[in-house]
Amino acid sequence: MHNLKTNFIIFMMVAAAVLPATAIKKVHTIGDSTMANYDENATVTRGWAQYLQQFLTGLTVNNRGKAGASSKSFYEEPAYWKSVKTQMQPGDYVFIQFSHNDEKSNGMDGDSLKAYYTKVGDADKAAATDYRGTTPWGTYKTYLRKYIDETRAAGCTPVLVAPICRMYFSGNTIRRSGLHDLGDNFNKLTADGILTGQRIAADNDSMDYVAQMRSVAEEKGVAFLDMTEATRKLYLSYGDTKCHELLSDGNGSTHLNTMGATLIARLCAQLMRDSSILADHVVLNSNMNVTPDQSDMGMGYKGQSLIKTFSVSGFSLQPQSGYITVEASKGLRLSHGNTDWKDTLQIAYGEGTCISSFNAQCTLLQEGEFSGEITVKQAGQTVTIPVSAKALSLEGGQDVTAYWRLESDDSYTLSGPATVLPESWSGMYVQRYSSPNAKTVWPEWTGYDAKRKTQRNLIVGDKWPEGEIDEVSTRYIEFGITPAVGTKLNIDSIGMFICGCGGNGMRCHINYSTEPDFANQHTIFSPTQMPANNMLEVAAKTVIELQPSDTLRVRVYPWYNNKATGKTVCLSDVTIHGKAIDASTAITQTTVKGQAILPSQYYNLQGMAVSNPQKGVYIVNRRKIVKK
Repeated sequence: MHNLKTNFIIFMMVAAAVLPATAIKKVHTIGDSTMANYDENATVTRGWAQYLQQFLTGLTVNNRGKAGASSKSFYEEPAYWKSVKTQMQPGDYVFIQFSHNDEKSNGMDGDSLKAYYTKVGDADKAAATDYRGTTPWGTYKTYLRKYIDETRAAGCTPVLVAPICRMYFSGNTIRRSGLHDLGDNFNKLTADGILTGQRIAADNDSMDYVAQMRSVAEEKGVAFLDMTEATRKLYLSYGDTKCHELLSDGNGSTHLNTMGATLIARLCAQLMRDSSILADHVVLNSNMNVTPDQSDMGMGYKGQSLIKTFSVSGFSLQPQSGYITVEASKGLRLSHGNTDWKDTLQIAYGEGTCISSFNAQCTLLQEGEFSGEITVKQAGQTVTIPVSAKALSLEGGQDVTAYWRLESDDSYTLSGPATVLPESWSGMYVQRYSSPNAKTVWPEWTGYDAKRKTQRNLIVGDKWPEGEIDEVSTRYIEFGITPAVGTKLNIDSIGMFICGCGGNGMRCHINYSTEPDFANQHTIFSPTQMPANNMLEVAAKTVIELQPSDTLRVRVYPWYNNKATGKTVCLSDVTIHGKAIDASTAITQTTVKGQAILPSQYYNLQGMAVSNPQKGVYIVNRRKIVKK
């Protein structure tokens, strides 16, 4: 009996040892661009959820907000909701914020509108219709219910978060449309056609996305955080001019800068506390916060400088005014605005409040791991941030360069062992390669003039929709590269020239991803202005390790900042450069349209040997790649 009891105790001890530790709760935030993460080195725009972590403790924020997402597109496109569900564990929370892009069809459902245009034979309007739009009383509520049901099925807790309002001031109020209520001006799809310019009474909430979200919360018994009302009060406390000056990213009335995003993240934490949602994890005291609280600056090549932006916030600080001191250990330098780098800097604050940022630079002097720390001090508070980085060497590798001139066609040249993905289009097409009235202005250092031709790309249907303020995930121009068989490829730069022609309203994001469904994308270019016909240089220094089975895709996502017809986005000199490692052979490829393949050993784009090539693209050991 004693042995049995002893064995049982031993068994329990062993079982306890092998059981996994209780996972830390995560808050998965899903929504649109006002919530998303942004690369601080690519844009001044910030999403509020990327600062939520600093007001929470004992759990992790997994911010999956996506620029341009509506409740429909985030659910339907495989890179987003499906991938979030793979990250969810029982006990997690999911914060759901949509509406900004649900309004794309001015209150109509995009799929229904597309079907209507198709039915009446208007192919151009059907092609130009943005499917992301939902009806507030219909498809919007349907998708919110889907998120709730599937979150609960995963053993997680859904929370509906009303969208932040827009800075649409009318005197000392925010207009109805700024509160996501389209009741003053909306369109309605009927059996007899589209009714435009519709209006309903202020007490009719059928076109109010926030009211409809609240009704779903009540129907499903789900917590509801009214961020629309909270941000309305915040914006009004600043007023129109100061709100745009201090909280906006300077490009319209929707997106935020660091200060705006930080204040709104704090508002969300306050609402969580007041609603008893993870209240024990909410931190709203006078402590100084630094985001991120630990920093992996990532990988770089030996000799390269990596830069990271840190956000500092503090509320009810004592004394009421003074300085926050930031110090860097050896190997790190500090700056305001990426100039005048130094070992120590000071951040002034007043009225007990600090919302600021600073930059840290790490120059990788030798191959291998780097570790250091940044210390931030205010009165009796000290925050120490561990910093790490990794330096890779490009020595011994073979140069790989993929280059698209885009002067008269989409052909490319490739030097080095790799395979190119030919240029492709989604929702876009090539209008032409030249114009008799070209007025292209190039950076002076290039030595180019207006005679240099570019590829002019136009939206399918030729008409840019009104009201677009962000990328559309199904509209892009894509370039790509993958390592040759048996090699790895370290990408160290992505470059091109880009401009809008015909007007100053062109905007774009340039993103890359190594995921097959373009998930976890990174933005390398996000201009706030694109003056017509003025070529902008894109010169991103990247560190992307491609394994033999990986593919790097680079996408240009254009939109126009107004309703317009015929405006084009112009591309030239797209270049992807890197180093191939452990390459067994050097293969140089050059496209020559219409040229026959010379007798030699050749491979398909997957690197498999082909003995009898048919029509297509092949890698040829005799240094030719040919489209037959």
